[in-house]
Amino acid sequence: MNFIDINSFIKRKITIRKESFFKDDIQNHHEQLTREIEGSSFLVVGGAGTIGSSFVKAILKYRPKKVVILDTNENGLTELVRDIRSTLNLYVPAEFITYPIDYGSTIFEKLFHKQGPFDVIANFAAHKHVRSEKDAFSIEAMFRNNVFNVEKLCKLAIKSPPKHFFCVSTDKAANPVNVMGASKKIMEEVLMAYSKVLPISTARFANVAFSNGSLLQGFIERIIKKQPLSAPHDVKRYFVSPEESGQLCMIACMLGASKEVFFPKLRPDQMLTFSDIGVNFLKEFGFDAHLCISENEAKTYADSMDSSLNKYPVYFFSSDTSGEKMYEEFVADNEESDMDRFSALGVISYENRKPIEDISMMTKELLKVFELPNLEKHIILSKIKEILPNFAHVETHKNLDQKM
Repeated sequence: MNFIDINSFIKRKITIRKESFFKDDIQNHHEQLTREIEGSSFLVVGGAGTIGSSFVKAILKYRPKKVVILDTNENGLTELVRDIRSTLNLYVPAEFITYPIDYGSTIFEKLFHKQGPFDVIANFAAHKHVRSEKDAFSIEAMFRNNVFNVEKLCKLAIKSPPKHFFCVSTDKAANPVNVMGASKKIMEEVLMAYSKVLPISTARFANVAFSNGSLLQGFIERIIKKQPLSAPHDVKRYFVSPEESGQLCMIACMLGASKEVFFPKLRPDQMLTFSDIGVNFLKEFGFDAHLCISENEAKTYADSMDSSLNKYPVYFFSSDTSGEKMYEEFVADNEESDMDRFSALGVISYENRKPIEDISMMTKELLKVFELPNLEKHIILSKIKEILPNFAHVETHKNLDQKM
């Protein structure tokens, strides 16, 4: 297989920009970012993922005093350390520590008190895939990570408040149609309630090109294994690069005021389909896409592929899985945004924040639902609709585990 520069491909064929989308905002606020980061102590939860690790690399350029990173992915943490320590001229503080620990555990509470207090708490731990809504078990795991553990983290932070508290959200929280987006919207409600006593900001943003576990990263694995590419042809998405994802979160975390939600000011004409990206990706390897009409045809063609023909099998299909949103949006119907404060970022300010007591009652009611015997998905969906009246979920009884 030919070697290709993924970062170069992202710039040329996906984001279509040579420099970071947030370059001007970073330059315009360089002094403030330096004041807020230099000499500060950071707790980064979920720091081994694509966005979390990109955030870590972004802040290291401003010389923090201490960085403690948690993630349940031990291998991911190992690669993060190797990556950072193998990068030329990237500052690494003397106190740079990683832990393969679940932030919802009692071990984390011990660590929090021992290693803290922290100037900055940034949380990137999340169930991010729509495929994680397949049944009651996967939905409960999603809510424990995206909602209940976030509430626990807020309660811990109150005991020794940081200067900045950040939690990553998603574009799918705006007018949610899937359970993942709903869980993140509920997470935002939790965060905004606690923003009355903690300096909390968050960010919604686009797909991160070639992020861990993404369909685009899967393209690399499929080509390595000489397997067909498969993707929907009718789903459009915005994209940012991994570097841009970390920069966006750094700006939202360090420059955001409490109760603010940041998002990139991308235009609708910048959205792309996964199928178009797949065709362009194959061209980087010298292949033309060979369109197949079924998964079986694509797998059969791959099994007997003649490399001299430079044809690679692809199966592009119409999306029909539960909770799939055909397009992305960052601002909900009932939200207003400030589009003038930053060059490349819009900012939503949550004005109708619920009391912490109401949020606590809501999460307790959700927990009771998950404790029901023989719990089914439709019961959870009904409860979510009680909490989020605009939750427009469409159940097709199909999920991504049933596709290539």
